[in-house]
Amino acid sequence: MKVIDLIQGSGKTAFSFEILPPLKGNSIQKVYNVIDKLREFDPKYINITSHHSEYIYKTLPDGKMEKVNIRKRPGSVAIASAIQNKYNITAVPHIICKGFTKEETEYALIDLNFLGVYDLLLLRGDIKTLEAADANSKLYHNHATDLQEQINNFNKGIAVDGSTFEANETPFSYGMACYPEKHEEAPNMDSDIHYLKQKVANGADYLVTQMFFDNQKYYDFVERCRAEGIQVPIIPGIKPVVFKNQLTVLPKIFRSDIPEPFASELRKCNTDEEAREVGVEWCINQCKDLVAHGVPSLHFYTMMATDSVYRVAKEIY
Repeated sequence: MKVIDLIQGSGKTAFSFEILPPLKGNSIQKVYNVIDKLREFDPKYINITSHHSEYIYKTLPDGKMEKVNIRKRPGSVAIASAIQNKYNITAVPHIICKGFTKEETEYALIDLNFLGVYDLLLLRGDIKTLEAADANSKLYHNHATDLQEQINNFNKGIAVDGSTFEANETPFSYGMACYPEKHEEAPNMDSDIHYLKQKVANGADYLVTQMFFDNQKYYDFVERCRAEGIQVPIIPGIKPVVFKNQLTVLPKIFRSDIPEPFASELRKCNTDEEAREVGVEWCINQCKDLVAHGVPSLHFYTMMATDSVYRVAKEIY
């Protein structure tokens, strides 16, 4: 079943979560440990993040600098297949356009089809660590909507070079991202909504939000989307705060406001342990309110927060 069918057929607020592939040199057991801890809450699907390679400059013995391409984490394709086959839970690899060429994306789609993984989350990806060469529009997509067009063409049997092939028996389905507090590069919310409508019109089955801590901003955003004719499920992305410094780090990196009542309690914390307790309490109340408002699903970001997510899910599910 597609993710959209799993969500709509759940009969209650569905549970899902996102995992980060282990650092190079670590085994997949680290991924399994997260899943084993959270599977009692009947996750309808599990997302696997994807990260592009990065460049470092290495000093050679003669003093010259050499650019070295490094890949810190394994790809989401292999991990998605491993998860789906071990747990029989739908795996959703992230497919990103920044840092991956159009050809590399096509190879990933070929592999995923072969492995029986048909659900995707399409994202632009982080651009902060990319070099100028990665912006070559002949090789790379600039926006998630461009990536979306490639997926749609692949489903029709059209390759990236324009040649045709026999379309896959099971087409890829996908969700895409949205931002209740506006994408950091969008000039205004009107512009953000314009492109969101384009994503849905072009085939996105559902939308999942960037993390937020103020439910009212999510409710206002959903209301705005519905008024603009966007009717697909809008899934709230949730992350418990687990460190003191996230009071300033999360707003800086993710542009997510932390409501003053929450911020005030975090400022009182002297240790990360105290901040973690405050984060769990806030997240439980946040999720209870979202469930009471009938959200289709709760999607948890587990990076460095698996134990907190478990405690929250134990209260909600």
